[in-house]
Amino acid sequence: MKEVTAVTEIADLLYGFLPGSGNSRTSFPLAANEAGVGEFWQPGSKLPSLVQLLSMTLEHRRNRFCPLINAIVRQSMTWRRGHNDPLKREEIEHLNTLLRGVSFRIPELSDESFLGMLPRRDPPPQKEKATPGKPTAAQLASLAGQLIEVSKLEPQPRGYAFEKFLRELFDAYGLAPRASFRLVGEQIDGSFSLDGETYLLEAKWKNDLSGITDLHAFSGKVQTKAKWARGLFISHTGFSDDGLTAFGKAPTSIICMDGFDLHETLTRQLPLGDVLAKKIRRAAETGGPFIRVRELF
Repeated sequence: MKEVTAVTEIADLLYGFLPGSGNSRTSFPLAANEAGVGEFWQPGSKLPSLVQLLSMTLEHRRNRFCPLINAIVRQSMTWRRGHNDPLKREEIEHLNTLLRGVSFRIPELSDESFLGMLPRRDPPPQKEKATPGKPTAAQLASLAGQLIEVSKLEPQPRGYAFEKFLRELFDAYGLAPRASFRLVGEQIDGSFSLDGETYLLEAKWKNDLSGITDLHAFSGKVQTKAKWARGLFISHTGFSDDGLTAFGKAPTSIICMDGFDLHETLTRQLPLGDVLAKKIRRAAETGGPFIRVRELF
């Protein structure tokens, strides 16, 4: 039973070493003929034929098993090189390990000078790892895709989808949402941390632009929390010019973003913390709560 399992594993490994037919110089039947066991190769599906070749050789001409393996490896080096896929050191090392299962060790295949001639497999590409506060390009692309899908939804499912998007957005950028964002009517309430400061968050996804009433309502909410409180107002559809002009005449502790700001941040792979910091600075300099990302970067 041990040898049966070993033969199956060896056949699986050798499967890609050579073609089963259709080649006049390199193939499994030619390797079998070279080793003197050609009669054990039966035309048909390659893997069953290969298993039979190995099994019959072990059972009836055990002394030809190592010459058979050597012939297969030799021909494979020629055939694989011609297909721009040279035989790799790791494949031969694996073969040497499997050969122990049939109580064989082939000195030529274990010789370091031979193994040293074989190329190694290319290392697998390193997956980009997310670090706290620095999402990967794949994460940003996924979030950008989510944002586009949100805009296609009907009002009720759109609210839940937007809440999920914002939660994942702030998590990805390491801005430590204090608690799960809450969906209340047509808005999302929550809070997050930036540079040691706590910010209240309000996000709306309604079809019309947010105006002076919305801005004053959120500003008033922020001011009732604490003198040092700050706020971020996200309106997916944007803000009315009249509302921004009227609101900008008074000192404010809130900043604003629209859906296009979010899209720009994600597709241009801008750090969200930097985006908010620049908005805060520009708001302090100009008194305006809403400066578009494309004007800041």
